Amino acid sequence: MSRPNFPPARLVVSVVSHGHGELVQRLLEQIAGAGEPVVSRVVLTQNIPESHPHVPSGGWPFVLQVVVNDTPVGFGANHNQALANVSESHVCVINPDVELISGQPPFSALVQSCQDPGSGCAYPLQTAPDGSVQDSERELPSPEALFRRRLLGAREQRVDWVNAACIALPVEVWRAVGGFDERYFMYCEDVDMCLRVRLKGLRLVRAPVKVVHAGQRASHRRLQHLLWHVRSLWRLWRSPVYRQAQQLLTAPSGGAGTIGPQ
Repeated sequence: MSRPNFPPARLVVSVVSHGHGELVQRLLEQIAGAGEPVVSRVVLTQNIPESHPHVPSGGWPFVLQVVVNDTPVGFGANHNQALANVSESHVCVINPDVELISGQPPFSALVQSCQDPGSGCAYPLQTAPDGSVQDSERELPSPEALFRRRLLGAREQRVDWVNAACIALPVEVWRAVGGFDERYFMYCEDVDMCLRVRLKGLRLVRAPVKVVHAGQRASHRRLQHLLWHVRSLWRLWRSPVYRQAQQLLTAPSGGAGTIGPQ
């Protein structure tokens, strides 16, 4: 995929809050304190009514746009709305429960990794608050793979997709894949988008930086979230994107075992 000539890299960051006011305030202050001029704009979407973030005395070092939804919409729809008509060279999706690590500003590293040849999406290593590495890099979630992982405790064998708690893409890749598929209200929209990036012959690149992700895993505790998760998996398994990825992984020859470039 050809890359257009942009002026110096600029990044727009999209954050969606569903009553996460305190976490959003912390994240915005950490982004501001990281001192990364590459971040030119942050779009905060408030999916339910809540107070606006407190503006620091010196103001924000980036443009902060707050979007208030009349009615709640899904994860993908919120980020697609925030990143529509983007003028920056790169986009970043980040969860409000992500915490930046002091001395490790992530956004410049993510943008730089997006510029690697063949890169379609960059992401940081995610750690839990206790410092342990999170399982944010996953293989295709087939029924067999989920059985091995959930019931047998098997480790992931490949990195077919990464969760969207913190990911960055060049804007031309974001546009080429059409952002998130909004038919996934919650869960699996990151699987689907990563597969579409891979199917375009582009790589998922881990940037040399870490972030802390609390990872609430609500589908393990709440029935409604579990139902959303199951519904999204069912949609994914029936999708042409999944079928094409599965066919490439199981092809008898010529690149079998991979969806696209590693």
